Amino acid sequence: MSAGVFALVMLAALLHALWNALVKTAADRTAVLGLISLGHVILGLSMAFFVPFPAVASWPFILGSTVIHFGYYYLLNRSYRLGDLSHVYPIARGITPVLVTLGAQAAAGEVLPVQAWAGVLAVSAGIILLSALSWRRATGTGALAAALMTGGTIAAYSLVDGLGVRVSGAPLGYIAWLFIMEIFVTAFIFRRRGHLMLQLPRRVLGSGVAGGLTSASAYGLVIWAKMLAPLGIVSSLRETSVLFAALIGVVALGERPWRGRLLAAGIVVSGVGLIAFS
Repeated sequence: MSAGVFALVMLAALLHALWNALVKTAADRTAVLGLISLGHVILGLSMAFFVPFPAVASWPFILGSTVIHFGYYYLLNRSYRLGDLSHVYPIARGITPVLVTLGAQAAAGEVLPVQAWAGVLAVSAGIILLSALSWRRATGTGALAAALMTGGTIAAYSLVDGLGVRVSGAPLGYIAWLFIMEIFVTAFIFRRRGHLMLQLPRRVLGSGVAGGLTSASAYGLVIWAKMLAPLGIVSSLRETSVLFAALIGVVALGERPWRGRLLAAGIVVSGVGLIAFS
């Protein structure tokens, strides 16, 4: 993996943690998720006028990813209602690298070298360790189940989009139309909330849409990276966002405990090192 691709994915990880923190701290998370999906649509529309239209072969992947994202937003919202950011987020993201790597091996024939696999497993192990205390103390069965299902949807759309962008013939076009298709998520949430969406404070409206633009930028960088590197590698590096999320949860949101997370963070960093030099 080149240094440029590595840097892109790590930037995406930071951006991803930031918008998840925004959702967690929101008083009305469903409304904020609607605004975030609106931010995706806005960015997609602004891109669509300047980039090529994606190939027909990629549209089943765009539609499939859109459906999966419906489930992802629902489960993410439910997870954050039931558990802390620094507990739920690592559970959801921890299972993703291994699932994506196995899926990419089956669907795309991407067989990673032993050192890269060791890095993937280390990243997943460190991420899951970050949430070990939550399994025993802070997170109930419902939150754990929702977080695990959220991780399954993350792996599913990660694999679908990785395969779809490769047959699109126009990566930026694929990204643009994937975001535009989130209009259905936006419409669903706005209709469900009705006039309450129009009564949100301007600060909430602005931060929600800004969070959507941040989220879209993060995922756009990841999709682009999937054109240039194996899907499992990109997914593993992206999930280092849990380090940023744990830091935000502990420092900004006052979530505890924190000592055991240092060990988990070290395991994740070692995994990243194995991947970077594999």
